[in-house]
Amino acid sequence: MSAVKPAQVMVVTPHPDDAEFGVAGSVARWVREGKSVIYVVCTNGDKGTSDPNLKPEELAKIREEEQLKAAKLLGVREVIFLRHPDQSLEDRPEFRKELVRLIRIYRPQTVITADPYRRYIWHRDHRITAQVTLDAVFPYARDVHSYPELLQEGLQPHKVKEVLLWASPEVNYRVDITDTFETKLAALRCHQSQVGNELAANLEEWLREMAWEMAEGEDFALAEGFHREQIWR
Repeated sequence: MSAVKPAQVMVVTPHPDDAEFGVAGSVARWVREGKSVIYVVCTNGDKGTSDPNLKPEELAKIREEEQLKAAKLLGVREVIFLRHPDQSLEDRPEFRKELVRLIRIYRPQTVITADPYRRYIWHRDHRITAQVTLDAVFPYARDVHSYPELLQEGLQPHKVKEVLLWASPEVNYRVDITDTFETKLAALRCHQSQVGNELAANLEEWLREMAWEMAEGEDFALAEGFHREQIWR
């Protein structure tokens, strides 16, 4: 029997470091507010380098360690690594079942992932992760006859209340990260294999400018923006 371990927020990220770019400021804020946050990392990121001398299996180990450091800094309760090879994700029932199982184990109120509908240039793993996550949330995690073998594990259906999508062209929800922006940057610095020992000045400037623009019209200075969908059925 699978043990149920409720968490309020589940972040489903394609690769190690994607969540830090997309949602780390919000995660740090939610943790400060007392919410329990978990990460689900779908791939091992073993293709994410331009160094031909760095073997994929070595890179995967490095990136997992980096993700754990970043999660600890943010206060993430637990990181689940699915360890699919980078650039290999497909919309398969087996992948969807993995996410349905985790949703039923952790029973989150909020699930966060990338926006699968971003047009043109978008990493395939991001599109697939996001689309499969949305399908897992609704209707598969909710419906009693979806993956009936999960019931035999003691995993009852669960209805997620809302989904937040980062990197969305249709932002309708913003989170104040004015007080947690520096924590977001610190979490990104944990991913040395991707950003170097220090964030490049232009990258930090770009992130700050993007957060400032996202907060336009709000009564706070810096924000992360999402497309938010509430699930009524």
